[in-house]
Amino acid sequence: MDEQSIEEQMAAAVAAELAEQEQKQAVPKEKDLKIDLLFDLSLQVSIELGRTKMLIKDILELQRGSVIELEKLASEPVDILVNGKKVAEGEVVVIEKHFGIRITSLIETSERIKNLGS
Repeated sequence: MDEQSIEEQMAAAVAAELAEQEQKQAVPKEKDLKIDLLFDLSLQVSIELGRTKMLIKDILELQRGSVIELEKLASEPVDILVNGKKVAEGEVVVIEKHFGIRITSLIETSERIKNLGS
């Protein structure tokens, strides 16, 4: 009878361990499901080559072929914005006949999270 109770205790301990492992594995799956919901969100991504200030008079005089001088130099990286917040910097590349951006640096994760609230 003692052997049976030991076997029962061992079986109960194994069952408890398995239940605990399943519970630990279930938590990340729930978190993954919450993160999966975010994967289908659309965000506005824009690239900022530079900025300038102009008088309305000068804007009204713009025509085809006009050149607008930007505050950034041609060799400086462009800003990559997501929903208006800077998340990275990059350089302009041409792929076949299309423009693209090669990411050269990312803003620190802590800084990106801080910018989410503002």
